[in-house]
Amino acid sequence: MIKRFTIYLLRAFANHCIFPQLRMVLFRLSGIEIGEDTFINMRTFFIDNYRGKGRIKFGKRVAIAPNVIFIVDSDPNNSLLKNIQGFITQGSIEVKDDAWIGAAAIIMPNVCVGRSSIIGAGAVVTKDVEDYAIMAGNPARKIGDTRDEKYK
Repeated sequence: MIKRFTIYLLRAFANHCIFPQLRMVLFRLSGIEIGEDTFINMRTFFIDNYRGKGRIKFGKRVAIAPNVIFIVDSDPNNSLLKNIQGFITQGSIEVKDDAWIGAAAIIMPNVCVGRSSIIGAGAVVTKDVEDYAIMAGNPARKIGDTRDEKYK
């Protein structure tokens, strides 16, 4: 209980910290694995029931816009639905090197966001994203490729 409360406090401070380097330190201390030169904006939320280490991983040079939500644990709380198999989801999320996630995107459990991929603002990512893909929509669908000539 104390560990979860500590993680909660670290993330609350991180989400309101105007100093990016300090924000990264606070998120790391809360159990988020963050590669070098990765930027996580303010108001980024990690829904993992404050269980900490190893469930959310970011590679190097990842860019996260404001209001992005990473959901690792999801359940119906006190509803009778919690007794029905399949409604409780626990997993992990990995965002590989050089990915860019737009504002207010939602990344669901058990998703891997591929290297050099882009997730559009407001997208809801429910499945793995291949390397170099540009994804948008709800649910997110591939709309392009970062290796296309028009992006060079």
